[in-house]
Amino acid sequence: MTLWPISLCALCGLCLLGVLAADSPKLSAARNGAIRGRVELRHVVTPPERRPTVAELGTPSGRDLPDVLRSVVYLESAPRGAFEASDGGHAVMDQRNETFVPHVLAITTGTTVDFPNSDKFYHNVFSLSKTRPFDLGRYAAGNSRQVRFDRPGIVRVFCDIHSHMNAFILVFGHPFFAMTDTEGRYRIDNVPPGTYGVIAWNEGTSSDSKAVTVPDGGVAEMDFTIR
Repeated sequence: MTLWPISLCALCGLCLLGVLAADSPKLSAARNGAIRGRVELRHVVTPPERRPTVAELGTPSGRDLPDVLRSVVYLESAPRGAFEASDGGHAVMDQRNETFVPHVLAITTGTTVDFPNSDKFYHNVFSLSKTRPFDLGRYAAGNSRQVRFDRPGIVRVFCDIHSHMNAFILVFGHPFFAMTDTEGRYRIDNVPPGTYGVIAWNEGTSSDSKAVTVPDGGVAEMDFTIR
């Protein structure tokens, strides 16, 4: 008794499957999209006042005002498995002209923030926020200290020496967020297709969550109003 006919039939079957597989259309992977739009502010945002220095008395102030008019737009929850917290690198929140620059900093968990002192006098950066309390102590011009942020949340930052100085650090457990530009426009890129809740935040005030559907490889439009 020979097994040759059976082996030949099996081989023919495998060849047929190979031909069918070659002729069948390939399933393409889903392509990431984006969310873009504009944030309109309806509530009053007042920059903190600052004492003028001797050099500025009698001359126009050339300092940069805090970017209090800029907002942060973010996904309420990220796609599962889309991001794993790791070393988020470094970010900088400078101290310049008795102002934190930038006034709002958005980062991912695992990021270390440097707090350089670019003024000619001492500063003492601290926070009492539950997300990441810290106190860097007093340090002179030209020095810098740093803090690592490992938990998502909002961190309010102050200077113990200059009570008018304040800033916000928003720590996210995913990368799906964006800062608005000077005209209130934003864009969140590399968002997997799907429906998400999206929120706009400005100076401690948030919009209602809005459902946004990101198409495969496309761009979803969504505007916000913060009152």
